Amino acid sequence: MATTRLTDVVVPEEFTSYIVQNTMEKTALVEAGVAVRNGEIEAQLTAGADSFTVPNWFDLGNEEADIVSDDPAVDSTPRKLVAGRQVIRKSFLHNSWSAMNLASELAGDDAIARIRERAAAYWTRQLQRRLVASLNGILADNLANDAGDMVYGTEATAFDAVAIINAAATLGDSMRDLSAVAMHSDVYAEALRNDLIATERQSDGGFIQTFRGLAVVVDDGMPKIVGTGTSYVTALFGARAVGYGVTKPRIAEGTEVENKPSSGNGGGQQILHSRVNLAVHPAGFSYVGNPAAASPSIAELATAANWDRVFERKAIPLAFLQHTV
Repeated sequence: MATTRLTDVVVPEEFTSYIVQNTMEKTALVEAGVAVRNGEIEAQLTAGADSFTVPNWFDLGNEEADIVSDDPAVDSTPRKLVAGRQVIRKSFLHNSWSAMNLASELAGDDAIARIRERAAAYWTRQLQRRLVASLNGILADNLANDAGDMVYGTEATAFDAVAIINAAATLGDSMRDLSAVAMHSDVYAEALRNDLIATERQSDGGFIQTFRGLAVVVDDGMPKIVGTGTSYVTALFGARAVGYGVTKPRIAEGTEVENKPSSGNGGGQQILHSRVNLAVHPAGFSYVGNPAAASPSIAELATAANWDRVFERKAIPLAFLQHTV
């Protein structure tokens, strides 16, 4: 019986393009408009160095305007426009899968589709995990270094509409810019039980769920803290709260199939190698850590000491609610 092998169905360049495109489109936070593809990040991912700096201009201040006079001896004092910068760390990532275990699943007409779905879904989950880890890191940094001014609640705070409003209020008059809320599935289930989630059917048969007008994102990577009791952290986002990029490597091949004829006592083995360059970055922060390897691990992204806020509070379209259910 003929068996479809990886080398029969994988065109490396096409496969890599598929992986990159699907990884960028199919995370829940991307679909909610919270994480947006950033051209500058993607351009830098194929350049040299392990990190890069994105400069920015801050807005004009709110100082009172000058009161004009007819005194020629009194000159106005011009004010300056202040610049800032965010440091974004790149991640150079790889994983591989053996064709021996996949051979029975990959036989038939849809072999290429099965490979694509498996690898594309994996990288999508990796992007989402790194995004959530980065959020955990900036939350920890905020609690340690900025008096928790982005956080409302304690482990005893009830999860309800009032708590969400109070968390949003940490943004002051920018609270109306929030557009999505990300929560653990335990919190989502509690919200459903309390009839706090509104569901809107779409013409294509899908649906959109909202919590008081905020798009709902459910991810079990959101913090669940088990101690004397169980508490959770729910995050509120504004549009473009997170920038990201995913590209193929500049030097190494994004996709390679390795043949090992001697494996399996000569039966042969094929290994699919998949590589991406990736960066995911919350707006208004710099990654200041020194990873143990060439790229930060998920654990390092979640570490407070590796992040520093460089924007003022109201310019960060993000808030956190700590609570119980």
